[in-house]
Amino acid sequence: MTSTPLRALVVDDEPSLVRAVAGYLEHDGFVVTTAADGEQALAAARRDPPDIVVLDLMLPGIDGIEVCRQLRTFSDAYVIMLTARSEELDTLIGLSVGADDYMTKPFSPRELTARIRSLLRRPRSAQEAGEQQVRNIGDLSLDTQSRQVHMGQRQVELTRTEFDLLETLTERPKVAFTRRQLIERVWGPEWFGDEHLVDIHIAHIRAKLGDDAATPRFILTLRGVGYRMGPG
Repeated sequence: MTSTPLRALVVDDEPSLVRAVAGYLEHDGFVVTTAADGEQALAAARRDPPDIVVLDLMLPGIDGIEVCRQLRTFSDAYVIMLTARSEELDTLIGLSVGADDYMTKPFSPRELTARIRSLLRRPRSAQEAGEQQVRNIGDLSLDTQSRQVHMGQRQVELTRTEFDLLETLTERPKVAFTRRQLIERVWGPEWFGDEHLVDIHIAHIRAKLGDDAATPRFILTLRGVGYRMGPG
């Protein structure tokens, strides 16, 4: 019995790049759909829900930021944002609407496919062990089975990456995790890139929890080390 192939959506207005990326992914066993602008991308994602979306930041019509924002209203596919500019602002904006990773052009399609495989191989310890567990820290509640987070009675909407980070931190409260350890747990040991990707996602989690980094109730920054869960 063969497993269902993974589906990828590649969105870019550079035909040569789309052909190269699509070719690598198809060779890797993916069923690939392509789109040249934001409107086509959203229509394709609704028609054939993807497992992974490779999304260019600068698109004609609806740009990649708005595509990602709208995509997050109906899809939990992993998103890798592509940008031709390396300014930190682009990265911050892209990840703030739910992108899981980013790459700056030019890049190797082989490197991109390796990043994609790393995302799709993410370990999910609680789910894999079949554990049903609700973790409570103050008025924060995290259910590893339903993958839901609540602050009191309010449900907190997290992306898959944000949930996986918070799940890792709450698994062992008061234990310090380095950025590398968090990357290995959430993105997988084969992931490579800028480890400050963790900081950006932590900032988004804090914002959604209403947790002030200066006087944190939940996630503490350990200077020169990384992060840990629990009050100071």
